[in-house]
Amino acid sequence: MITGVAVLTRTVPQEGHRFPGRPGPTAAPSPGAPGIGDPLVPLDGNGGYTVRRYTLDFDWRAPRTPFEAAATVSATATQDLSRFDLDFAGNTLHTVTVDGAPASALRDGDELVVTPAKPIPRGSTFTVRVAYTADPTQRRHRGDAIRDYGWVPTPDGTMVYAQPDGAKMIFPADDHPSLRAPVTFRITTPPGLSAVANGRLVERVRRPDGRVRWTYDSEQPVAAQLIQMAIGKFAFVDSTGPRGLPVRDVVPGDLVTDTEAYRSLTPEHLAWLEERLGPYPFRRYGVLVGDTDLPVALESQSLSVLPRGDLLGDRVDAERNLVHELTHHWTGDSVAIRRWSDLWLSEGHARFYERLYSDTHGGSSLEDAMRAAYEQHDQWRHDDGAPAEPTEATLFKLMRYDGSALVLYALREKVGEETFETIERSWVTKYRGRAAGTRDFVALASEVAGEDLGPFLTPWLYGAHTPPMPGHPDWQVDPVQD
Repeated sequence: MITGVAVLTRTVPQEGHRFPGRPGPTAAPSPGAPGIGDPLVPLDGNGGYTVRRYTLDFDWRAPRTPFEAAATVSATATQDLSRFDLDFAGNTLHTVTVDGAPASALRDGDELVVTPAKPIPRGSTFTVRVAYTADPTQRRHRGDAIRDYGWVPTPDGTMVYAQPDGAKMIFPADDHPSLRAPVTFRITTPPGLSAVANGRLVERVRRPDGRVRWTYDSEQPVAAQLIQMAIGKFAFVDSTGPRGLPVRDVVPGDLVTDTEAYRSLTPEHLAWLEERLGPYPFRRYGVLVGDTDLPVALESQSLSVLPRGDLLGDRVDAERNLVHELTHHWTGDSVAIRRWSDLWLSEGHARFYERLYSDTHGGSSLEDAMRAAYEQHDQWRHDDGAPAEPTEATLFKLMRYDGSALVLYALREKVGEETFETIERSWVTKYRGRAAGTRDFVALASEVAGEDLGPFLTPWLYGAHTPPMPGHPDWQVDPVQD
């Protein structure tokens, strides 16, 4: 077995970070912040550096069996660093080095506090290597739509559900949705099993002992919560989307035929969304069919996860889930959220387009779905916060789905379909590959509409009570029940 290692290197600043081009101490070295200061999860992400690339090595052995892991991360210091943190939960830590020299490492809850042998000057690149044994049984539970997340064992392998903050159970990370870096995966499997991860298969090499090493490149920066790494007895099913886009589904061998009817609709879904949101923002796409009972689909970047149950039942429900996760690749994956309180922009858009597609493909009408959401909106505000005011515990409650889609529907009713469609395309175009938040959306919508939409959208996003729905004076909210 290899010794598990994680390496962190940063050289290119992300949006919002600035530092001089040449290294050089300008102040006494100080610790990087243990988080980026997101009000809902203050310790998610880390301060003092920016990640350029992760390289993750996994020497996978068998389901539910610990294995040696290695991660390499490339980074640049954004201050004179005396020490810095990585988000890292569980797993058995072995050694940590910085630029090849042994470093001190302290576990503090979900933080790995690393003190290098000598300070790191602002603007300089550095590499952190963390050796550990990965525990593929690690999982956590939430009381919202996410439910269980982290490592998810399958009958013959494993897969990953990293959303919202489960990446730190997989590898040492800078784990916040606004922070992204390219990832290289090197996954070694026993004979007869396949591995898949975000992006492009770069190399597949059979070793003398019969084990196989699979190398994948994410191709574009990816947030830690959107990484995917899965192992199993998979079939790879290739097809083509609009403009020749490569589409590759990854399916447990015994589910290929049974899931084909709904998986084959992906090119149609891509074309439908491109008509509304513009070109698909990544270099490839596919569906990973999860051989798991977990009822959670996931928009892992370039490779959405759909549990088998989603693809073995009713077509309307299957298409809703497929379109939902695909929509996220424009809103949530490409346009990342700036803070967790902006999650309504990700889940609300995915639910809106899911409902809009279903309206003309055998499902309930969009108006009926939105009227039902309107009736419950005050109750959701009472229980789970207004769309842009979640708590950490209520992030993935219904308010962030149908409740947030309702905000977009209200905006469309206010400005008209043509202006709304321009707002939407402008949103995913202007912020493609960047992080953006609620203020950005309100400002862009106002610019496109030619009027200040702040007074209209603010009560929808933050108010204690649901505003009247434009064009529907007969719509009423149900009384709130304590």
